[in-house]
Amino acid sequence: MRILLTGSSGWLGRFLAPKLKARGDVVIGLDVAPGADTDVVGTVAERALVERVFTEHAIEAVIHAGALHKPDIARYDRQAFVDVNVSGTLNLLEAALRAGHDRFVFTSTTSLMISQAIREEAGEAAVWLDESTGPLAPRNIYGVTKLAAEGLCRLFHAEHGLNAVVLRTARFFPEEDDTIDDLPGENLKANEFLNRRLTVEDAASAHVAALDRAPELGFEIFVVSAPTPFERSEVGELKKDASAVIARHFPQAAELYAQRGWQLPRSIGRVYDAGRMERVLGFRCRTDFAAILQAVEEGGELPFHHDPAYVSPKEEASAST
Repeated sequence: MRILLTGSSGWLGRFLAPKLKARGDVVIGLDVAPGADTDVVGTVAERALVERVFTEHAIEAVIHAGALHKPDIARYDRQAFVDVNVSGTLNLLEAALRAGHDRFVFTSTTSLMISQAIREEAGEAAVWLDESTGPLAPRNIYGVTKLAAEGLCRLFHAEHGLNAVVLRTARFFPEEDDTIDDLPGENLKANEFLNRRLTVEDAASAHVAALDRAPELGFEIFVVSAPTPFERSEVGELKKDASAVIARHFPQAAELYAQRGWQLPRSIGRVYDAGRMERVLGFRCRTDFAAILQAVEEGGELPFHHDPAYVSPKEEASAST
């Protein structure tokens, strides 16, 4: 299959492109920054460029992973987010429709599910988040434009029959969190595998699964995150005393964390439930919190990436010009 992969120089793209190529797909990478798997340097916001790429490379399917992200809010204005995340998605959908494609995979984000109220975590119980969560009220331009792009995918399926799978990915970035600084980065990332994180390798594998299953699924939205060990019935206790809930599921966790000088979360305010992805898409992330504890116990390398110095390729490119 000849696949157009947008965002091919980005963090997800550098893991996804080799995975697709290894199984025999031809990957045409499109990104605003050069990269090992980027064949065309440019933006999806340029309609003429998108049309040329489809024609010159005989594109048969699209994985649209390129976007402006939440950290970009500090560097780009709202119009740039609309141009890239909304108009860019529209350009790709229209090109895919003209080409007669039967599959389109869109990388979305769980961030669009987080309203300001959810972000503040002021309730008495953790918020359980899955595909039925709503009404959606994204709290920033990133979430607003991603939700609009999801709507375009839904519209093109409803009006034209283009099979589109939307993946609302949880956190898999390697850099430090830009809002939380009270825990060392590795400790925070390890904690998040309980409720809101996955590895970039699992994110890439989920995209491959979505690409393969799109023709039979039609239009679907999936939360993509490591499987949580928690049950919905535990949301009250998770907010009040998360350590007790964690101890119930993982009796060894406190001791293993203490050996590293790490802290378990005392309160958890939200949980992403990726169960529907497993039931309907047939995909389950390989790395979960149990895998984190096993790595800690064995003294091996942690099964996730942590790079405080990571800089987006597009920012590296702009800094060098």
